[in-house]
Amino acid sequence: TTDLLKKALGVEKGANASGHEKIGKLSRDKLREIAQLKANDLNAISIEGAERIIEGTARSMGVEIE
Repeated sequence: TTDLLKKALGVEKGANASGHEKIGKLSRDKLREIAQLKANDLNAISIEGAERIIEGTARSMGVEIE
């Protein structure tokens, strides 16, 4: 999941201080695309649930969701 997020943003690593430092912005469309790729691997019933899991991972890396 983190590799897909980093690839989508074009960065090599996440933020050092995720609550304070932002490494980039990710669109909802790109978030949905990543969630669809990872849906089978995640413990989520729906794509929306998978999106929420990916969004949490993104936030912990310092990614802002638009």
